[in-house]
Amino acid sequence: MSDSTDKTVGEDAKADGLADPMPPIIPADEIPKVRAALIRYRVMAYTVGVLLILLMLVAVPLKYIGHDDRWVTWFGVPHGWLYMLLILSAIDLGRRVKWSIRNVIGIALAGTVPFLSFVAEYIARKDVYRRIASSDAVALR
Repeated sequence: MSDSTDKTVGEDAKADGLADPMPPIIPADEIPKVRAALIRYRVMAYTVGVLLILLMLVAVPLKYIGHDDRWVTWFGVPHGWLYMLLILSAIDLGRRVKWSIRNVIGIALAGTVPFLSFVAEYIARKDVYRRIASSDAVALR
């Protein structure tokens, strides 16, 4: 028989790019820290997302239709400052779960598009829960 066909099924799947690569293992003592970082990120994602929606759907129309600049200041300035905290929390979470820099940048940029921060938060939460579950079978209790 041929020696070139002695690969296992798992090796074929990896070579063809069909198998999902195993996420990095999160040590059991790091899981509470990862969960805390996820909570911080989720709070910031929702806060920044709500402020951005209020800015775009309320403040900007009031500025140009009602000629009232106050709302842009009241929603825009907190959104800008809290967006910086969103970036820091995304970097912290990404470092703890070993995301690629591309993923961290994508998650951070989602705070600049209305409604996209909610989608990014959902994707990030599912990914972190998947990584925790693959690291520890009792971690999701």
